Amino acid sequence: MISSPSGGGKTTVFRAILKWRPMYRYSVSVTTRPPRRNETHGNDYFFISDDEFDNKIESGEFAEWAWVHGYRYGTLEQSINDALDTGDVIIFDLDVQGADSIKKAFPEEAILIFILPPSREELSRRLYARKTDMQDVIEQRIKNADEEVRRIYEYDYLVVNDALETCIDNVDSIISAELCRPGRILPIEGWQL
Repeated sequence: MISSPSGGGKTTVFRAILKWRPMYRYSVSVTTRPPRRNETHGNDYFFISDDEFDNKIESGEFAEWAWVHGYRYGTLEQSINDALDTGDVIIFDLDVQGADSIKKAFPEEAILIFILPPSREELSRRLYARKTDMQDVIEQRIKNADEEVRRIYEYDYLVVNDALETCIDNVDSIISAELCRPGRILPIEGWQL
């Protein structure tokens, strides 16, 4: 699972990794947030109404869901179970609340990676540069980032995104190393352990 403050670079990082590793899957979250100009339904998020979100809560379809920046976001439990059944690597783009919930529900499988911009000032610059939000929304995102950063020690790994290619390489290396843990590989036919 990859988390970062808004503007931290997590979307750019996981998209690059998915391009390099087409065998990995991306967990498309459900949200009540309206799409940004470059986002598409079913690819970036499943954009649904508040009533539809309520129905999914009532029917128990979410492994986790939370309010983030005034909208609800959730992860469908079926997508996690499908990946576990097939042994696929699934990459999640989650806020700190969602990451905590998934880690509690799947403690052996979930690996948490936090991507941190090199400074608070750089985060602010990135948020303003992408020109997708109003000033009050950006200020709220920066305030929320202060809270999110306080939870870094709950994560398994921290990667500072001060050079994008290095950040992508580091996250990809973490995933590759985690796939080599004996508990994820064993048993191997023909070997007595």
